[in-house]
Amino acid sequence: MSAINCGERLVELLQGYDVDTVFGIPGNHTVELYRGLASSSIRHVSPRHEQGAGFMADGYARVSGKPGVCFLISGPGLTNAMTPMLQAMADSIPMLVVSAVAARHQLGMGEGHLHELPDQSALVAQCTRFSHTLMRADELPRVLARAFAVFSSQRPGPVHIEIPLDIITADASHVASQCWPPCRPASASAEALDAARELLLSAQSPCIIAGGGAIAAPDELRKVAEQLNAPVVNTVNAKGLLPPSHPLAVGGSPSLAAVRTLLQQADIVLAVGTEFGETDYDMLFVGDLNLGAKLIRIDIDAQQLCRNIRPEIAICGDARLSLAALAAVLPDASAVDAPACVADTREAIRAEAHYHSEFQTFFDALQSALPGLVLVGDSTLPTYYAVWQYEPTRARGYFHSATGGGTLGYAIPASLGAKLASPDAPVVALIGDGSAQFTFSELAAGVAAGIAVTVIVWNNNGYSEIKQGMVASEVEPVGVDIPSPDFVALAQAMGCAAHKPRDLDSLVQALQAATGHDVPTVIEIEQSDFISQPAGQWY
Repeated sequence: MSAINCGERLVELLQGYDVDTVFGIPGNHTVELYRGLASSSIRHVSPRHEQGAGFMADGYARVSGKPGVCFLISGPGLTNAMTPMLQAMADSIPMLVVSAVAARHQLGMGEGHLHELPDQSALVAQCTRFSHTLMRADELPRVLARAFAVFSSQRPGPVHIEIPLDIITADASHVASQCWPPCRPASASAEALDAARELLLSAQSPCIIAGGGAIAAPDELRKVAEQLNAPVVNTVNAKGLLPPSHPLAVGGSPSLAAVRTLLQQADIVLAVGTEFGETDYDMLFVGDLNLGAKLIRIDIDAQQLCRNIRPEIAICGDARLSLAALAAVLPDASAVDAPACVADTREAIRAEAHYHSEFQTFFDALQSALPGLVLVGDSTLPTYYAVWQYEPTRARGYFHSATGGGTLGYAIPASLGAKLASPDAPVVALIGDGSAQFTFSELAAGVAAGIAVTVIVWNNNGYSEIKQGMVASEVEPVGVDIPSPDFVALAQAMGCAAHKPRDLDSLVQALQAATGHDVPTVIEIEQSDFISQPAGQWY
């Protein structure tokens, strides 16, 4: 048998787990990971910064449903990726981060070795479901099995595996290349389902809340909603689970007063895969959500069932399997006769003070120009309105960084990952001029890899929303008026196509033209050209 080292065996095992893309920047400490990668079927994409690698992996995972994978050097390579890991952790996004670390005999010695940290694993553990230091090549199949068990059968999130330099190069000829059998997620218990069925059938005005944990269960969610004839409220990460055309789809956001009123009028609420966190339920900072209804919660994580809002019935199980099992014990649906409260709530959403008609016109233009659009948002003014105004037509068709971790610079690299996961769909990044300057360089990676995303840079001359918050708090604005580069010229210099439309018609033309390119397209929008009504201070 020819010798094979641990780095090469790792690549073989990843292929067995159906990994087809890895994001990373090679370094001296990870050279041996690339020995196996070069001869594998796995595509490697080189970002321009490790933060970009993490955000690309995040976007890839959100669209594909598979874990995004990163290869990173020790020390600064890994610490650069901790912000994306934080975002993925907050939103329960599967991500496998493989890094190097100092040789075993150097760990914890503090002797000034390259990239040395006192305890790298302990540092990154704060942004992971678990972090493991591989001390023997023999451990590799079992540790990978643990990682993929998290992705498939637990609340997902980042997993970090660090491999000491002397283990990456160690002989692994004796280590099996066969993956462990997949872990299947647990479904709800029969006892819990019976209790839920009894309570749901007693409801006069039931309502369903769907969170990101239900993202893989659109069919099962729709069936249960129709069986109960229950309105469906969604969080950001559940947008599109029930398409806006469905008569039971409420839309909006549970942060809005109109949607809160609907929930407060319900007598039974079924919540699936949602943590009831602030950024979904109190984005407008008006106070905690108070439910008068009896609450049934379904979540794959037992600890989540004990956080934020106390349920009447707590069901620990995978959302898709548990909803399918619940549907099997509920009576078949007759024709859907949407309660009047659905139409009333939709109308009330449009009457909200926080609803902005010009942003709606902008969102409508995006969707009409690019059917089947995947829209990737950053923390920028239009995405705050998108929380309650943008309605994708399918699951995994919208996500952003404005909730959860709330990071900046996310949308550009995340859109590149999303496009690799769904190459036939039009993918658009929506990012502000301030946050674009965090990761604009990743467009060079898109050019090199031939990833044809469209990036809309929403230019409102600096950190506009923060500036308005300072003014509202009677704080003299400092550090928020940052000058913007010429985004069109900068994009063209990097090899991208670029446009600067001044109205909706020319925006639509630019969006449609971008679909014919094989490199990224940058579209810079001056906010004043599209928004005339007051915007900002949305909270």
